[in-house]
Amino acid sequence: MTDTTQTLRIKLAGLVGRIYPDQDRELLIDRIVEAFWPEGARPRRRARMPSNRLWSSEDSMVITYGNSFTDGQHKPLDLLNDFLHRHLEGTVGGVHILPFFPFTSDDGFAVTDYRSVNSNLGDWEDIQRIAGSFRVMSDLVLNHVSSQSNWFHDYLQGHEPHDRFFFEASPEDDLAPVVRPRTSPLLRAVETANGPRHVWCTFSHDQVDLDFRNPEVLLEFLRIMRLHVDNGVRIVRLDAVAFLWKEPGTPSIHMPQTHAIVQLMRVLCDFAVEPIVLLTETNVPNHENLSYFGNRNEAHAVYNFSLPPLILHALLSGTAEYLHRWQATMPPAQLGCAYLNFTASHDGIGMRPVEGLLPEEQIGDIIGAIRSFGGEVSMRSTVGGGESAYELNITWFDAMKGTFAGEDQWQVDRFLCSQTIVMALEGIPAFYVHALLATPNDHAGVEKTGIKRAINRHRWDYPALLALLDDPSSLQALVLRQMKRRIGIRRRQPAFHPNATQFTLHLDHRLFGLWRQSLDRDQSVFALHNVSAEDLSVSPLSINLIGGEDWVDLLSGERISPTGTEIPFAPYQCRWISNRDGAGPGAG
Repeated sequence: MTDTTQTLRIKLAGLVGRIYPDQDRELLIDRIVEAFWPEGARPRRRARMPSNRLWSSEDSMVITYGNSFTDGQHKPLDLLNDFLHRHLEGTVGGVHILPFFPFTSDDGFAVTDYRSVNSNLGDWEDIQRIAGSFRVMSDLVLNHVSSQSNWFHDYLQGHEPHDRFFFEASPEDDLAPVVRPRTSPLLRAVETANGPRHVWCTFSHDQVDLDFRNPEVLLEFLRIMRLHVDNGVRIVRLDAVAFLWKEPGTPSIHMPQTHAIVQLMRVLCDFAVEPIVLLTETNVPNHENLSYFGNRNEAHAVYNFSLPPLILHALLSGTAEYLHRWQATMPPAQLGCAYLNFTASHDGIGMRPVEGLLPEEQIGDIIGAIRSFGGEVSMRSTVGGGESAYELNITWFDAMKGTFAGEDQWQVDRFLCSQTIVMALEGIPAFYVHALLATPNDHAGVEKTGIKRAINRHRWDYPALLALLDDPSSLQALVLRQMKRRIGIRRRQPAFHPNATQFTLHLDHRLFGLWRQSLDRDQSVFALHNVSAEDLSVSPLSINLIGGEDWVDLLSGERISPTGTEIPFAPYQCRWISNRDGAGPGAG
């Protein structure tokens, strides 16, 4: 046994013992290693240690479906590749291609075949081609599988090994404590070769939950994870991972075994030759979300899920009070960890992550505004039989139409302010393609599908989109141009490294302010964002600009005197006031 193998086995042994105490530990470790390093592949000599070298200020991501662009002639993944190279190369370094597998519902998240690319999109070669120029993130949809999949068909027929792949429960079980993200019934009655059964369905009856109490399920997903990596994927998103382990009589969310499985996957990533980043998708209250960092031994990155609704509230209300209060209490990510910051995504704007952060009346005001801007509200079941708002369904651009007072003329400025905050915060910024393109609400999509989330999942006719982007006066061209400019400025600044120092500034409640400092302490950036429709100003003394330095607003190019007059802000104006431009001499 080599030293590498011995170290790896020691790390796996404790985790296997916690997850599967009744299994032959040594045999299961052999099978785990074989699943992730098949056919003679070998792990690194030493585990990759936690560090801040997995990412830099140049890193940002675009989130997109594989068929966000269609033309009726070319493969959608080819069109996506063309769009990325034509409009985002040199600006955005990574791309999250939402589930690109065959599926039956939920726009890809009810997978029928984990090993194939959806032929309506393209094939693995198309994924590899994109991965040759961009850092690709893929979805490991590991909580559930489509009810039309071969796996579930085999389960119904009693065929091994899938006859033990799905979680069964009884209506007589104590299911009241189970945390639900939906209002549909938790259990689905099915007829199997072994008689009537009830299977667990966290999200929908077409998405049947897998049973990770069976180690064969884990082993299969480790093989699938290896397939993704071999095809160029470098960021693996663990979809709905919080619900992985279930036990009747418990909330069946964030179970100890779930955290142990994430830790096991992290060990494999740390020993992988490829630099794999593990990202957990846990749309839950903030303190629960942060638990997936573990002790620097679980996810490399977590979604900053509280950020979208708090930024939304700030810009609709004109005050950063709650955003500031939350950010001031947020811990910096531990060494080797990072936040993924975003506003818009393929899902709606989740409201669970602001439980305890926003008063109910403020949440009610948000819901009222979103409905007035053409949006929808999705509900979830709560313990005790009630319902509460789970997410807001609207495109982010249309969510910026106005404020609690109604629509106004500041939509573009308000939108750009929201995205500039995302760029300035500690972490890695991610931008949904429909935010980059100022896509309006797709009401026709909702009417056609009956699904509220379709409002934010428009499919662009690619030639029509290119024509809009060629017209500098179109909203799409204007927003993309401004977004690219700001992302381009950001990526040159060492002070915007995802792990660079950050302090929240105490300013006028209409200003959301941060101080960022590069890891080598050479560059400081005071990132100030007016979240209101009012003109205001701030004294240079209030942000402690150091004398003797030449301060410049990176966004406007204006010189700022540390002892001069007050610094003015137009409605929704943002300023990144720095002692140096990271692109210039002396950049760290």
